[in-house]
Amino acid sequence: MTALIALLPLVVIILLLVAFNWPAKRVMPIAWAFCLLLAVFVWKMTWRNALAYSLYGAFKGFETLVTIMGAVLLLNTLSCSGAMRVISRALTTVSNDRRIQAVIIGWMFNSFIEGAAGFGTPAALAAPLLVGVGFPPLAAAMFALICNTTAVAFGVVGVPTLTGLSQVQGQVIAAGFSEAAFNTATIRVIAILHGCSGLFVPLIALCMLTKFFGKERSIRPALAATPFALFAGAAFVVPSVILAFLFGAEFPSLVGALIGLVLTVTAAMKGFLVPKTKWDFPEASEWAPDWKAVSAPPEEENSSKISPVMAWLPYGLITLILVASRIPAFGLTDTMKNVTLTFNHLLGVEGLNYSLQYLWLPGTVFIIVSFVTVFLHRMKWSAVKKTVVSTGKQVYGAVIAMLFGVALVQLMLNSGVNDAGLTSMMNMIASGTANLFKGCYLAVAPLIGVLGSFVSGSNTVSNMLFASMQFETALLLKLSPVLIVALQCVGGGIGNMICINNIVAACSTVGVRNMEGKLVRRNLIPCLLYCTAVILLAVLFTALGLSLLNI
Repeated sequence: MTALIALLPLVVIILLLVAFNWPAKRVMPIAWAFCLLLAVFVWKMTWRNALAYSLYGAFKGFETLVTIMGAVLLLNTLSCSGAMRVISRALTTVSNDRRIQAVIIGWMFNSFIEGAAGFGTPAALAAPLLVGVGFPPLAAAMFALICNTTAVAFGVVGVPTLTGLSQVQGQVIAAGFSEAAFNTATIRVIAILHGCSGLFVPLIALCMLTKFFGKERSIRPALAATPFALFAGAAFVVPSVILAFLFGAEFPSLVGALIGLVLTVTAAMKGFLVPKTKWDFPEASEWAPDWKAVSAPPEEENSSKISPVMAWLPYGLITLILVASRIPAFGLTDTMKNVTLTFNHLLGVEGLNYSLQYLWLPGTVFIIVSFVTVFLHRMKWSAVKKTVVSTGKQVYGAVIAMLFGVALVQLMLNSGVNDAGLTSMMNMIASGTANLFKGCYLAVAPLIGVLGSFVSGSNTVSNMLFASMQFETALLLKLSPVLIVALQCVGGGIGNMICINNIVAACSTVGVRNMEGKLVRRNLIPCLLYCTAVILLAVLFTALGLSLLNI
């Protein structure tokens, strides 16, 4: 019975988000307040402890927020300076075959933007670009959403995965694992799972495109482009896996997609593996009514003329700074990590300390480069003001949701510090989940990640909510915590293609209305295919008895 009570905060979140369609910025404070009352009156925590652990969670959430704000600020800066238009124009002149255009923009550029910005921006940016070169708006939204998956776990320089790992930090140490070894192993397993399965995402997305939007209503035109689609898949996932093994979570999507983008564009321009027969959509006059836009998408402001080199320069600076700071040989790693802002004994709770390594945060780099870009691109003050205001409006909801969401998770994790003699809420939920699913949990773990993204609109939030529960469940079922946490992170990325927030964002940018339900139903097909592939890989890992901590 107590386990069901422990589950109530998560039930409140799912109920309000799904059934009542409330925004996360309203749901998370309510769920936290409900959890606070449970912690005090059922678990018998003191008010001081409950509020202190909540405050600690809010501080942890702030770290992620800095990166979110920095990523969105940079993207908006590039849009207002005209740089994003220059980048998109270069990408759309490579080929006149719709399949090649779809792969380059919808898969490669989409993945690059995920590595740099994330949080719903990739599909919302790639879909209008596809419309701009002649795609039906509904087709553009569908394709961009399907492809916005493999890069997500390591998106925004690794924020979703690093957030999930930060949530289980205390549990990892309590279980006797080395935190560094656990984090490294989990990142590598995520890379392998996404790498092996993500290889086929461009091909699956093309099959969906030609089946629902082609003249033939068949997957045959997509299969004709199989060599190029698989090459594009490998061009991203192979560098991504290598970067994950060498450097961790920050670079696989950002740098891996940049490498893949160069390789794919070069191949297309050279005609390498490009189908000999061109494929196109039916004439616009033959498009079904629901394919079309009801309203035109908003246009970017082009306030100055930007050269291609100058347009890409901010991303180059970010990559350079992050690489230099993450490789110890350059001598910056310890310096940046040691600059901290520390708060000891939060609200008087002995030993509850928090340190913010603010120079180490990727978001700090994003913000600095954004301000440098203002001068590099010679932006007008009106454009700068528009960028800052637009960024504030975009991240306002995320600020509230993230602060209260992480506060809730930390409260549930530490609710075992009580006078009632009860274990923590998270431990109770894990015990109940373990008893319910037992032998089939490998198949359930990624689906929980999918559910988290579906209801919250974010892989980061999904990991924030469920990574701790997944870790505890793995211990109870004697499964590898590395594998289960990795499945959570991967599932959260897969869920991006059906999450309501992303679908609404993509549809609104291309002017499509009332098609959200249709896109969820269609994208559920590749979502389940992706999950099935990941589950089979997890079963294989387990059957082989691999020591994942040493991977």
